[in-house]
Amino acid sequence: MLYLTAENILFLGSLLVFVSILISKTSYRFGVPTLLLFLIVGMVFGSDGVGLQFHNAGTTQFVGMLALSVILFTGGMDTKISDIRPIMTQGLILSTVGVVLTTVFVGLFAWALTNFTPLPFEFSLLTSMLLAAMMSSTDSASVFNLLGSQRMNLKENLKPMLELESGSNDPMAYLLTLLLIQLIGSTDDWSASSIAINLVVQFAVGTLIGFAIGKASAWLINRIQLNNQSMYSVLLLSMVFISFTLTEMLQGNPYLAVYITGVVIGNERLVNRKEMNTFMNGLTWLAQIVMFLTLGLLVNPTELVDILLIATLIALFMIFVARPLTVYLCLLPFRDMSNKARLFVSWVGLRGAVPIIFATYPILADIPQAHTLFNIIFTITLISLLLQGMSISWMAKRLNLDLPEEKDGNEFGVELPEELETNLSDLVLTPEMLANGNRLMDMDIPENTLVIMIKRGTEYIVPNGQAQLQVGDVLLFMSKEDLSF
Repeated sequence: MLYLTAENILFLGSLLVFVSILISKTSYRFGVPTLLLFLIVGMVFGSDGVGLQFHNAGTTQFVGMLALSVILFTGGMDTKISDIRPIMTQGLILSTVGVVLTTVFVGLFAWALTNFTPLPFEFSLLTSMLLAAMMSSTDSASVFNLLGSQRMNLKENLKPMLELESGSNDPMAYLLTLLLIQLIGSTDDWSASSIAINLVVQFAVGTLIGFAIGKASAWLINRIQLNNQSMYSVLLLSMVFISFTLTEMLQGNPYLAVYITGVVIGNERLVNRKEMNTFMNGLTWLAQIVMFLTLGLLVNPTELVDILLIATLIALFMIFVARPLTVYLCLLPFRDMSNKARLFVSWVGLRGAVPIIFATYPILADIPQAHTLFNIIFTITLISLLLQGMSISWMAKRLNLDLPEEKDGNEFGVELPEELETNLSDLVLTPEMLANGNRLMDMDIPENTLVIMIKRGTEYIVPNGQAQLQVGDVLLFMSKEDLSF
């Protein structure tokens, strides 16, 4: 039996991360979601496996809070307003109305299942709704990770829609979870008006603080003169946690705030953007790994046997009934969206770390049957990641919604500071392009455009007008405008 002490926590933590990364390298080949493997590694090393004893729901919640702040902020920072503008209405409806509908559908099913069948469980209507609310949001970490790691590009603007939904629906699920916990644990009477006011305040405060800190952060980063460029990334991270904690203290929705902070900052011109993006992406991976490992350590796999049947039934209902019904109802007004696209959106209803983290709140609030709810949600998450997570690419191809991968950056790996207001693009030369001559000066290059480098195999050439070009050469252009060849 191993205990997490000050002497072994650093070694064991590093070992867990190391093993997880090594295993994840082979997972992509078999289509297994990387984050699922992190979860399984935690379970293997936990109390029913290797023997690491970790049962602290409070610590898990704290780790999850920190990790989700980073994940949601980075997801928001990578969200371009120009990409989501055409599908913003659909995404926001799915992330708000969709969460409520999922809670209602799954909650009623769980209540009927535990009250009118021979299953050895009996949940009240409020407890069933709490179970559903904690699972009602698609998981941002899982969706961002799968769409990003598999470099999926989708028709009908589906990728930005799914990323917007998963990044913005956690706040609604968080709010419903806390509200239902209060309803279950409180003897006070709650009116519809007080609940509505609470909802409005949470969203208003979260939105205002997120927007204000996002604008203030961008202004500060662009004007402060720091001697060390690495400090800009540290400054940005501090603003993430200020956004979260300040919103929490003012009774707002902290997850909404950090996401909006990320969106605002990501759509501003920033100095040292490349360095900050690299830092935040690396930190996001670390946050995801630590979060999923911690959740895996917390659960006792032997306890999952007793709730396997009910969790499986709820998971299948949610995947094949509640999620498709919710998506079709939410997207009903949008006639230009194909049924194939609606079906794919229904399938990408991944559950992940967020529901499990939310499931620690009833435990800390001493809600009756909280541990049973936790185990059910953990099992549903495993089923969702296995069934849906492993088949997203297959489903996209099956529905003919996949597109060729978008190239990330240019062939040279070169980026310019945003303040230069120039664009870089590359071009592979074909025989037709050299029909008028094989010198650089013979090419029809647009005005205000400069060829700054040529790549020939593994060789890099700094060109001039007399440079001799060959078929297959890659030219790097710098221009004031986006070029299309």
